[in-house]
Amino acid sequence: MKVSGISFIKNGITLGYPFLEGILSIAPLCDEVIINVGFNNPECTEDDGTYDYLKSKLTDPKFIFLKSWWDPEVSSQGLILSQQTNIALEKATGDIIQYIQGDEAVHEDDYDSIRKGYEQLHSRDDIQGLVFNYLHLYGNTNVHRHTRSVYRREVRAIKNNQGLVSWKDAQGFRYPDGSKMKAILIDARIFHYGWARPQDVMDQKIKSFNKLYHGKDHETENDFSFRRIWGLKAFHGSHPKVVQPWIAKNTHEIDILNFPKSYILGDWDLMVSDAIERLTGWRMGEFRNYKLVK
Repeated sequence: MKVSGISFIKNGITLGYPFLEGILSIAPLCDEVIINVGFNNPECTEDDGTYDYLKSKLTDPKFIFLKSWWDPEVSSQGLILSQQTNIALEKATGDIIQYIQGDEAVHEDDYDSIRKGYEQLHSRDDIQGLVFNYLHLYGNTNVHRHTRSVYRREVRAIKNNQGLVSWKDAQGFRYPDGSKMKAILIDARIFHYGWARPQDVMDQKIKSFNKLYHGKDHETENDFSFRRIWGLKAFHGSHPKVVQPWIAKNTHEIDILNFPKSYILGDWDLMVSDAIERLTGWRMGEFRNYKLVK
């Protein structure tokens, strides 16, 4: 059984992503890692230094680099993200694909569970993917958000050569006709750091992503600022070892759990559904890119 890691990134340095750390977190699980780095021009000569930075850090032959132009016309609904994921996916030669995005990482404590999941995925004909639990850090790396408005699980490992593709904004995978794969839940976590960066970097990220979703000419009117929104909780667990140097550099003074509460009218629905989830484990109206099986 061969495992291929895949990832994509553009402007990782500018936007402060732990993209190197995320790749390193899956490297021990993989026989090869395909890294698709985005550029600003069709000749793939203009980026923010992310490509050279990764090349200088990842010198093992298992790391395979691609260059790709991010066409600003391919921006509706974040479709450029799935396009770039699929470029890496097409180059992967493994039986199993382990996916990681530029703001995600896996924990070394979960490696055994992940490897056991690979074995099941490889041996069972009735499943095509592995579902990971998500930990969404927010505001700082000692706070996470758990509520119905953020996904609690997603597929991050799939069988290769099954016709599966990265779907829409690259949150998950589906078949090209939109149908869903069958997947099993494993005891492993994805640490998502996309909302755990300094406020000025988050402002750049929001404005950049709004262009991906709404077109290159879209301008975000207001600057981003952290608020104490619904669903925030203290996180007291450990982070992946490879991410800890990034955390040391990016931890800032914001103590978001001591901010005034900033809830909106729609949060009442979340409060009710979150209470039901705490009591029963069932999440009302949960969006899934997969069919969960035993």
